[in-house]
Amino acid sequence: MGSDPLKIAGRVRFGENFELDLLSYELRRAGRVQKLERIPAEILLLLVEQRGQLVTREQIIERIWGKDVFVDTDNSINAAIRKIRQVLKDDPEQPRFLQTVIGRGYRFIAPVIAAESAPAVVPVVLPEVIPEVQPEPVIAEPQILAVEQPLAPPPRRRLLWLSLSILGTVLIAIALSAGYLRWSGSRLRAVNTGQRTMLAVMPFENLTGDAAQEYFSDGMTEEMITQLGSLDPRRVGVIARTSMMHYKHSQKPLQQIARELGVQYVLEGSVRRDPDKVRITAQLIQMRDQTHLWAKQYDREPKDLLAMQNEIAREISDEIQTALGEHKPIASVVQPPLSADAYEAHDFVLKGQYFLNKRTLEGFREAIGYFEQATAKDPSNARAFVGLANAYTLMDAYSGAPAQYTSRARAAAQRALQLDDTLSEAHAALALSVQNHDYDWQTSEREFKRAIELNPNDATAHHWYAEHLTWLGRFDEALRENERARQLDPLSPIIAADNGAILYFARRYDEAIAQFTAVRELDPNFSRTAIIYAAYVQKGMFAEAEADIAKQSTDEGPWLLSTRVYTYGRAGMQAKAEQKLRELLDMNRRHPVDPIVLVFSYVGVGNNDQAIAWLEKAYAQRSNSLTALNVEPVYDPLRGDPRFQNLVRRVGFSQ
Repeated sequence: MGSDPLKIAGRVRFGENFELDLLSYELRRAGRVQKLERIPAEILLLLVEQRGQLVTREQIIERIWGKDVFVDTDNSINAAIRKIRQVLKDDPEQPRFLQTVIGRGYRFIAPVIAAESAPAVVPVVLPEVIPEVQPEPVIAEPQILAVEQPLAPPPRRRLLWLSLSILGTVLIAIALSAGYLRWSGSRLRAVNTGQRTMLAVMPFENLTGDAAQEYFSDGMTEEMITQLGSLDPRRVGVIARTSMMHYKHSQKPLQQIARELGVQYVLEGSVRRDPDKVRITAQLIQMRDQTHLWAKQYDREPKDLLAMQNEIAREISDEIQTALGEHKPIASVVQPPLSADAYEAHDFVLKGQYFLNKRTLEGFREAIGYFEQATAKDPSNARAFVGLANAYTLMDAYSGAPAQYTSRARAAAQRALQLDDTLSEAHAALALSVQNHDYDWQTSEREFKRAIELNPNDATAHHWYAEHLTWLGRFDEALRENERARQLDPLSPIIAADNGAILYFARRYDEAIAQFTAVRELDPNFSRTAIIYAAYVQKGMFAEAEADIAKQSTDEGPWLLSTRVYTYGRAGMQAKAEQKLRELLDMNRRHPVDPIVLVFSYVGVGNNDQAIAWLEKAYAQRSNSLTALNVEPVYDPLRGDPRFQNLVRRVGFSQ
């Protein structure tokens, strides 16, 4: 499959309309000069010359930096490859030009032909402007990577790079930065807290050569977000994991990512793990001018992993504060070496978190298994117990079945706090557990506030606290808290959808419908937006509600049947409502469903006695759905009934 390196010194063609001029070192697309900086251009030339052959990272280093340069080059190569793919419009998952050989290097796979006889193409004056991408300035090499002699382009290329630099200064860019989704009736705007400096941690690249190790690189990303978020949360905000994972394997330029997230600094990194060594490389980039403030490579034994994470976080925090001119030394936290069992437990926690983040019932089961293995290996691992608490609580919430894991979730959260009461996540886990199953609103609020006090960068704590405030009917506070969560996790669909849910519970139906519609622009099938049908019903828009329900699924499970019964009943289509109710009752006889689905159904057909009877069954099962009892508009026809008022009091709400 391989071929000899190109011997020609003229122009070559590949793809449908790309031309690479080996004399002038220009890449053109349909005759237009493409903007490509020195290092990406050098790497592309090397790959084209070695077309069909594997080009190792070592070969790239030797070509660009020389043999005897001891620098951290992993991230520079990663960034260059990303820029090459972006300008070639190449998909790393289904590449047409550039193939990644995980852990080894890259291969140029497109056919290349000489273009010596082709008529000369007169280049346009300016490079092509790619939609939604701002032109990037030439990236300065980080000072820490400097060698004795500064890096300079080879003499024959200096004129080209000078010309490109001049062109870059006059390039007129069209910034077509369309937002991610509307927020409060408008497109999502870039985050700007006006108070804190914002940092984004790009997903760490897995350089192990083993796709099964993705959990480890993802875990490193999440742990770095946690470490950085807890060091100086009053002055430095860190974008949450959910938003950052949208950019895993993304070919977007960092400048565009920073603009979308509204951050001033970006951390890039990679991880390579062998049985006896862990190598982590990281570099901090100031996005205002794309200056590399700091870069470093760490080679440590696995037992020193936690200490290494803490060291990286402190050094990055120091660099940011120095750049802001307000340096405040942060005390080092001594992390003792991990024992063999503790290291294995830590690995189980990373695997558990990986499956927990999938937010599926099967994922929760996998996560519980790994967290339980972690606690068995290291009973002092507080994060393993936090993971267990969240997995148990979410299993109940997502299953739609009567609560099964209530006591386990609470016990795991309490054990985590016994081990480490400074963990924000542990306080949030306990708050959610006692709220959803004990209806203990005072303890829940206290624990949410403590979680946020310990780590103001904990987007999940802000999000869950916003939900807590919603159940209490404190809608303005809930919207403010949800906005704080959005600032930290701007691309999270669940946070965006819950903004719509708060508006729905506040009876602001038009705004809720607009918000749910905006979320569906991102993910048409995002389940939380199904509440939109209820907003339509409350407005008397029954045709729209029925049409939306019909689009949700062809498989009529209990919740979907319940929405049909409720909508038909409210629309006055009693016969159709009764028919669907019979189907739902038959389903319940075969396999018991969440009592709340029958509550909604009986309210829809106007049978308040049966609705309240099924609410009592939900209370007997300690259903987490009763947290919405005080605010759900569906229950409005029941609110004057003393039996309903008594239940409201027992769930902990005052009228």
